[in-house]
Order: sequence, then structure tokens, then C-alpha cells
Amino acid sequence: EVEVLCPAFARAYAEHYPAEKTMSGKPRQRQVGGGRKGGLHETEQKLLFILVQQKAYPLQTLLGEVFELSQPRVNEWIHRLLPILKEALDELGVLPERDPQHFAQSELQYGERPELIIEGTERRRQRPKDVAKQAATYRGKKKTHCDKHVVLVQAKTKRVGFLSQT
Repeated sequence: EVEVLCPAFARAYAEHYPAEKTMSGKPRQRQVGGGRKGGLHETEQKLLFILVQQKAYPLQTLLGEVFELSQPRVNEWIHRLLPILKEALDELGVLPERDPQHFAQSELQYGERPELIIEGTERRRQRPKDVAKQAATYRGKKKTHCDKHVVLVQAKTKRVGFLSQT
């Protein structure tokens, strides 16, 4: 799976950060390869870094220890690589659908009705100060405030087909 994802990730990275420009988008003063070397040299390292962060979601300090980066540098890399990963996954067509009507239409294209697993998830959140927002996020059963999501997974492929908005 990583071998399939790596070329799309490399294309998205090259599109976002062309070799003839600096990270800030300005024209280079030195040739490519000149100057200080970054912590994540190869495309495969960058992809592994962001996949580990997304799968395990470790503390940035721990991720820095594993990849020999400082915590602020880890934070920079996460913010730099997340949009690139999303673009690469979108190019491969494996991102979950976010629009329920579009999901229903795309599932009908395959002919037979897919067997779906429906899961509702909740993420705890800080109690909002606004009374109207409190009512929308309050979960009386657990006495907490939560953001709610609905996830539809295809039973055969175990692929997330739909992820609702928060």
C-alpha cells in the first residue's frame, strides 16, 4: 500500500514545494541541495513520518525522538505534510466521502448493494461557553460535551466510505 501511495505523495509534494523555490515560495539563491539539510531527506521518510503520526497519533516529542527531530520541527513537518497526504489520497481515490448524497450515488454505481457497517463515534471536547452551543454538544448520558461523527465502512473491504461532518 505504501508503494502505491509513494508516487502520488511525491507528485503532490513536488507540486506544493517545487525544487526551484524555497519552502516559503521564494526563488532559490543556492542550487538545489545547497544549504542546511532537513531532518526528513527522502520522500519515503516524509511519507512514513506522516503515516506514523496519523496512525498512532503519538506525542510530538516522541515522534521527534523516533525521527531525530525537535518538537517544534515535528510540528512544522506535520503541518507541511498533512495537506500533501490528503491530496495524494484524493488522487488515488481513497479518501472517504464527506457528502452523504454523493456517497449514496457513488455506491449505486457498483450495481449490487454493498454491505455497510455503521458506526457512531464521539470525541470529548471542552464545554462551550455559549448556551446554544452547549445544548448542541451536551451528552446527558455521560455528562460530557462531545463532537459526534457517523462512519460508514464497507464490510468486505474494510474501507471507510463515508465520514460525516462534525
